[in-house]
Amino acid sequence: MTSTFLPDKRSGPDVDHRPVATGADRGRARRRVLHWLTAVGFQVPALVLFGTLVLLPMLFALYTAFFRWGGFGMPEDFIGGDNFTRLFKDPVFLGDLWRCLVLVGLSLLLQLPFALALAVALNQKIRGRAVYRMLFFAPYILSEAITGVLFSMIFAPDDGLADHLLGAVGLDGLGGEWFADPSTVMATLFLVMTWKYFGFHMMLYLAGLQSIPAELTEAALIDGAGPWQRFRNVTLPLLAPTLRISVFLSVIGSIQLFDLVWIVTAGGPDHHSETMAVTMFQYGFKRYQVGYASAISVVMFGISLVFALAYQRFVLRRDLEGATTTMRGGGS
Repeated sequence: MTSTFLPDKRSGPDVDHRPVATGADRGRARRRVLHWLTAVGFQVPALVLFGTLVLLPMLFALYTAFFRWGGFGMPEDFIGGDNFTRLFKDPVFLGDLWRCLVLVGLSLLLQLPFALALAVALNQKIRGRAVYRMLFFAPYILSEAITGVLFSMIFAPDDGLADHLLGAVGLDGLGGEWFADPSTVMATLFLVMTWKYFGFHMMLYLAGLQSIPAELTEAALIDGAGPWQRFRNVTLPLLAPTLRISVFLSVIGSIQLFDLVWIVTAGGPDHHSETMAVTMFQYGFKRYQVGYASAISVVMFGISLVFALAYQRFVLRRDLEGATTTMRGGGS
C-alpha cells in the first residue's frame, strides 16, 4: 500500500501566522475609539476655557512685565528686567512681603488653632451643636464686600459699635481709630479675617474628625487615656492630612488677600495694611503703570507656585502617595 505525502498547507515560512481579527475584536476597538473621542470631547471645552481665561492672561502678564506700559494700545517700550529691579527696591512692596509673613504667622498660630478647638468642641454630643455649627460657618458664606462694609461700620472711630461697647463697660481707653491707626490696623484687620474665614477651616476639621473611627477613641478610653492623651495620640495624628490641607489653603489665601483689605482700608493708612494684591491693583488701575503691576503679579504667582510645589514635595508627599496607591489598588 502506497501513501502520498501531501505538505501541510497551514505551515511553512510563507504562511501568515497573525491572528485574524474577529467581529468581537473590531467591536472592542470601536468602543475604545469611541471612549477616547468622548473623553476628548469633554476635555476640549474645559481646555479652551482654561487656555483663554487663565493661560493666555498669565503669559500676557509675563510679557508686559518687561515693558513700560500704561495699559492702552500694545506695549512697545521694552525695558527688560527694570520692573523687577524696581520691585525689590520698592519699600511698599517689601512691606507687603513682611505683612504677608505676619498674616501667615498669625493665621497658623491663632486662627487655625481657634478653628480646631471649636471643631473638637462641636464634634462632641452637645445640645444644639447643629445650630452652633451653622452660626460659626455663617460668616464664611457672607461675601467679602458685605463683611468689609459691616466691620467698617463696627470699627468706625468714635461712633462705631466697638467703641460704644467698650464705653458701656468702662473701657473707653481701649477704643481708638482702629483701621485709621497704623499701630492697630493690622491687628484689627486680622480680627476681621479670623471672623470671616475661621468657619471654613472649622468645617474642614469637623469633616476630618467625623471620618475618624469611633472605635479607636473608645479603645484609648478603655486603656485609661485622658482627653488630652486621646486628642494627642489618636485624634491629632489621624487629623493630620486635613490639617495639612488647611495650612496650605490658609497660606495661599494670605498671599493672595485682596478684596477684604481693599474694601476695609484700601491699603491705608500710609500703606500700613497694604498687601501685594492691593499694591498691584493700585499701580495697575489707579496709576496706570500696568507693566509694573504685571511684574508684581508675576512675583505673586512665583511665590505661590514655589510654595505650592515645595509644600507638595515635603509636606503633602505622604498623603499624595497614599492616594495614588489607593487608586492603583482599586483599579487592579
